[in-house]
Amino acid sequence: MKRSAFAMATTLLLAGAAFAAAPEGGDAGSATVHPELWPAAKSPAAITDAATEKRIDDLLARMTVEQKVGQLIQADISTITPGDLETYPLGSILAGGNSGPNGNERASAADWAALVGEFRAASLQPQANGVAIPIIFGVDAVHGHNNIPGATLFPHNIGLGAMHDPELLQRIGAVTAAEIAGSGIEWTFAPTLAVPQDLRWGRSYEGYSSDPKLVAAYARAMVLGLQGTLATGRPVGAHHVAATAKHYLADGGTFEGKDQGDAKIGEEELIAKHAQGYPAAIDAGALTVMASFSSWNGVKNHGNKGLLTDALKGRMGFEGFVVGDWNGHGQVAGCSVTDCPQAVNAGLDMYMAPDSWKGLYETTVRQAKDGTIPADRLDDAVRRILRVKYKLGLFDVDHVDRGNPTAVGAPDHLAVAREAVAKSLVLLKNNGGVLPIKAGANVLVAGPGADNMAMQSGGWTISWQGTDVTHADFPNGQTIWEGLKAAVDEAGGSATLSADGSFTARPDVAIVIFGEEPYAEFQGDVPTLDYQPADAKDLATLKKLKAAGIPVVAVFLSGRPMFVNPEINAADAFVAAWLPGSQGAGVADVLVAGADGKARRDFTGTLPFAWPADARSPVEKPLFEVGYGLTYGSARRVPALPEDPGVDVAAMMNVETYFAGGRARAPWSLSIADAGGSRQVESGPLESSYGLLATRSIDVQAQEDGKSFVWTGPATFNLSGPVSDLTRQLNNSFALRLDWRIDAKGSGPVTLAFGGVPLAIGTMVAAAAEGEISTLKVPLRCFADAGANVQRVDYPVSVSADKGFAATLLLAKVEAVGEDLPCPAKAE
Repeated sequence: MKRSAFAMATTLLLAGAAFAAAPEGGDAGSATVHPELWPAAKSPAAITDAATEKRIDDLLARMTVEQKVGQLIQADISTITPGDLETYPLGSILAGGNSGPNGNERASAADWAALVGEFRAASLQPQANGVAIPIIFGVDAVHGHNNIPGATLFPHNIGLGAMHDPELLQRIGAVTAAEIAGSGIEWTFAPTLAVPQDLRWGRSYEGYSSDPKLVAAYARAMVLGLQGTLATGRPVGAHHVAATAKHYLADGGTFEGKDQGDAKIGEEELIAKHAQGYPAAIDAGALTVMASFSSWNGVKNHGNKGLLTDALKGRMGFEGFVVGDWNGHGQVAGCSVTDCPQAVNAGLDMYMAPDSWKGLYETTVRQAKDGTIPADRLDDAVRRILRVKYKLGLFDVDHVDRGNPTAVGAPDHLAVAREAVAKSLVLLKNNGGVLPIKAGANVLVAGPGADNMAMQSGGWTISWQGTDVTHADFPNGQTIWEGLKAAVDEAGGSATLSADGSFTARPDVAIVIFGEEPYAEFQGDVPTLDYQPADAKDLATLKKLKAAGIPVVAVFLSGRPMFVNPEINAADAFVAAWLPGSQGAGVADVLVAGADGKARRDFTGTLPFAWPADARSPVEKPLFEVGYGLTYGSARRVPALPEDPGVDVAAMMNVETYFAGGRARAPWSLSIADAGGSRQVESGPLESSYGLLATRSIDVQAQEDGKSFVWTGPATFNLSGPVSDLTRQLNNSFALRLDWRIDAKGSGPVTLAFGGVPLAIGTMVAAAAEGEISTLKVPLRCFADAGANVQRVDYPVSVSADKGFAATLLLAKVEAVGEDLPCPAKAE
């Protein structure tokens, strides 16, 4: 689910077309559902009762069409105010991953409670017919209440899967619910029940395991933890919240590991691999289900009646409501984000229309009145939504007060998170028994992840991608370094932090902590499972320490198993630590022996996914199977591993980063052009054909990390390469980003073109401080609106200027944005 908080020009969100044809063989070419093949389930009778259904009957009889349609629509806090509810009686509000109260993504729990209270109070103002219906407020709390600084942050789901512990997971759900409720919110978009099959998918860490049985057991545990056990005639308790089983269905089966892709599989495989968590969640009382962006055999799930109505609500007996994902209805064939009766008629009950809500509301009202959306389907959707609101005690008479900010980050909650961290660690190698670290040892702690709260927390932390997290966001947490130092000191030893692994006093053992930078959906999709750090220092540090004869422990932070054979070979011990969250001390609880010489905790975690033997995905011949994991009692020695990734890694790298590190990134190339023609830029200085543009490599923040461009007449620099389809990025609010330094502003026009369509950026250039690094972002929608064909882009970056302009380029890429950015004017 895409969670950025800014308005979009909804006319640019294109109708979703059917995906490519299914592969040959079997019934994989069909999206027809045979309900009798699906597992039977049933929402508990306690989800409602006769008295509640009678109250709903009475409400439906009094509600206007406008009020009914309003219940079907959810808006994001960045695009709506409480006052808007007077005119638009919407049924739900959400806060996306980059949305916070009053634009502050680091708002406190009290601020969140106040915001929710304002929207709820506005929704409870009766309209002319005397009807007032409270909003339901949803948020992505996917590894604890991750939106709020100081909250209890748990390992991401992949780490929880490594625990293989449903009882602990239920406790985690209960803690998370208490903290969500403490900020006044009553609904979380969790748990994710994906069963990822291709680990290149950037959301793999949101899945518990590739094992459907574990996912089913965890589905039940997390729903019960979040909601408690439903009781007839009583609302969900004040310390519990509504759960969301998501993303229905097979988001983990998408083709080639691409987000929002197509599961090209037969119905039996769809059920056996991807549907097993849903009956368990429904039987446990899950109040909501979220539809997936993905498709099944070319049919978008948001518009698949067989999946939403026949299988989910029919065979599996789901009595709650189905909510869409971020403008996902707009991808259904024949739909746009402001016009999609097909989704409701297929079984969607609530549109997630974060920024398209106003146009969608007006269109849907017309469609409800003219019968395009049948009255009985409209009433069924509204009934389901009202049923959940009653169960949460949201109506004025039965209102359940959930505001208790002191619950956020409570000490007993933090203890549960620390336990989860310890139980999630998986020991892949321990040659020579280097672990646990012995009492009294002199320990060197190194690597970019050692003292890095962002890396150990991952995406969906404070913001959508989680890249700007600092220790200050979780003052009640510890980085892994802090946890290790405390444990080593307590055991009578000493610990030194050295990011690059350098030292003066020779250590007894070195712990190197490294891994993936934070990411979430889209940004986390990778073309290969080869571990590709921002630089090559991780492996170099391991090898340097190993060559010095120092025992080396590698702690790998990642959202998925990756091909790290060179790193495993360079270490004596190797620990898969996943994305452990804020309680870094949980790592030390397992790695460091106490003063008595005994390990505080043994390793108990085992792999929830197969670990790859090479960089290929899906993993067909694993290095370590699902369920593998050593303990301190294990005697298995891991031999030297082959280091061939098995694929051409360079040819498969990310094509959406065009320039970085002082050069164009493959498969893209840099050229300069004037009226005399175009010339390819290599490493040395170069002038354009008529000498109107000169370029050379210069040092800005590191050696030759920038390309300087100086104009003495009309000229252009271009980044060009293979034809790329960026429709997905357009539909999900990406922007073209340049990091550069304006060295001289000149007096002529400056344009930035994407896909051959130029926009005038002179005003943005004028606003930048000359001689200082600045970032320029232009939403892809701006270029599309001006005529760019985002389905066929081979010139993603072109900057044109005239005499007197000079700039140094550091970075050019397409990335997600979390702010409302204006569009520059189209160039003359």
